[in-house]
Amino acid sequence: MILAGIFFALMNVSVKFIPHIPAIEIILFRSIFSLIFSYAFLKSQGVYVFGNNKKLLVIRGVVGSIGLITFFHTLQKIPLASAVTIQYLSPIFTTILGIFLVKERVKPIQFFYFGLAFLGVIVVQGFDPRVDLLYASIGIISALFSGLAYNVIRKLKNTEHPLVIIFYFPLVTLPIASVIVLFNWVNPVGWDWAILLWIGICTQAAQYFLTLAYQNSNVSKVSSLTYLGMIYALFFGYIFFEETFTLGSYVGMGLVVLGILLNLREK
Repeated sequence: MILAGIFFALMNVSVKFIPHIPAIEIILFRSIFSLIFSYAFLKSQGVYVFGNNKKLLVIRGVVGSIGLITFFHTLQKIPLASAVTIQYLSPIFTTILGIFLVKERVKPIQFFYFGLAFLGVIVVQGFDPRVDLLYASIGIISALFSGLAYNVIRKLKNTEHPLVIIFYFPLVTLPIASVIVLFNWVNPVGWDWAILLWIGICTQAAQYFLTLAYQNSNVSKVSSLTYLGMIYALFFGYIFFEETFTLGSYVGMGLVVLGILLNLREK
């Protein structure tokens, strides 16, 4: 899981290195790489690539695409650690939506923890002038759709191979991104191509190690290690982009992580 977190962090950093390339265009190249790699891997394993419940698989691809597009947009517009912090709200939305979609039971105390995490985002937005209300809202939308995608994945767990679920993400994202980029295409030049390729490599490596971790370790422990991403984001943000924060911003980030970890403990 630590390796997965490192590769996700490297992917996030790489996205910020090419702010002149629209987020949707980065996702287009990422999807091409992921689609080819996932298809080849599925064929080598002898797995039927299009799965059984195609309707839910397509829905997972659509909501996952929206979550990814909005997350990449915030990565390019606000500090790295702030974007990652807001994205950490996704477990909250996963749990709340799970009440209705997968009939998951939630303890009353968990709603207090949810409020604690949301308060953290408000504190970050209030103490950091680089995080305006628009981009904070886009980040929350990203977390919401990520939470929806995770619930769809849970509904598919008994009918689909995990690799098929992964395959549908770029399969659905690619045509969506292909249409949108026609209205705002920017030609990559020089090192842009290398960075785009590196983003694809980091994505696949991160997904591989993440899947491996969930298959071989306790889920709650793996989920907790996810929040090492906050440390990676703060470190890489400072090293590569000279991003620093006020004490209030650090307090807000801490509230988000505390709220999520307390929720995980209850679960």
